[in-house]
Amino acid sequence: MQNTIKPEKDKTNLFGTATVAIITGIVILLVVFLFISINPGTTTIVPAATCGEKVMTYINGNLVQQGTSASLISVNETRGLYAIQSRYQSQTITIYATRDCTLLFTNSIDMNAAPEKAAPAQPPKKTSRPDVELFVMSFCPYGTQAETVIRPVLDLLGTTADFHVRYITMSNGSTLNDIVSLHGPLEAKEDLRQLCIMKADPSKFWDYLKVFNDRCYPSWQNASVLDTCRKNITASLGIDLQSTESCAFSGNGISLLKADEQESATYGVTGSPTLVINGVEYTGPRTPEGYKEAICNSYNTQPASCNTTLSAVAATNAAGGC
Repeated sequence: MQNTIKPEKDKTNLFGTATVAIITGIVILLVVFLFISINPGTTTIVPAATCGEKVMTYINGNLVQQGTSASLISVNETRGLYAIQSRYQSQTITIYATRDCTLLFTNSIDMNAAPEKAAPAQPPKKTSRPDVELFVMSFCPYGTQAETVIRPVLDLLGTTADFHVRYITMSNGSTLNDIVSLHGPLEAKEDLRQLCIMKADPSKFWDYLKVFNDRCYPSWQNASVLDTCRKNITASLGIDLQSTESCAFSGNGISLLKADEQESATYGVTGSPTLVINGVEYTGPRTPEGYKEAICNSYNTQPASCNTTLSAVAATNAAGGC
């Protein structure tokens, strides 16, 4: 298995913060191709090596998480563009630039290749007590959004179904430094803290998630502000932060995270958020009502609480992912 974490549902977070939306990039890419075909020789060609250096300077100055950097692997010309391979936090990422080195793209589509067909939706698997697993990255905006969406469903069905949050990471060993997370080391540490809070006091875990996502997550790139915010909310909720971090940064926390990694591999989950109910991936709308209906359809006998209607309004950009 290659040591990368690839965003499957949305690739706008390649360097931890949004770069260029894929669809916009592809549209611009097609315009560039059209412009080049109509106006050949009207642009100044920048040498590949020079363009590669310029792109990496731009990325490291604008797109990566504070305190980290991406490195250049190679630059190759392909179909009138430069394909620039870079490495960032153990990931190999390919981006594209025009040969005048003025426009940057995060993705391309080969229209000569056969398009991938979406797999048909699986029917629900019914059990007496559904197992609900929400796979996220703690610093993925769409993951935190999904945690907010599922909370009223948990409040409604939590006594008759089992709800779990799973964290998407990859590990190359058995220490904290061996954990690779898409949004960097701070995210890996927060994943571990949340797992240890969940294990030590499940009743406080969801309250911690709500307050952390509302107050602390917006400062995820500022370690100092994030630490202060975390200390405040754990104190207010009666969570022992010292014990939490002793668990998180020891073999106990790593074992919990490795178990989630294995669970992700079992279902082929790579994108945050992904909801899996009784082993079947949910593909419907990310709304409380959508989540509730899918879970209710997974009971052998639905509880009376399934008759309650929840909100069917989706949040802004609710289809995105990391």
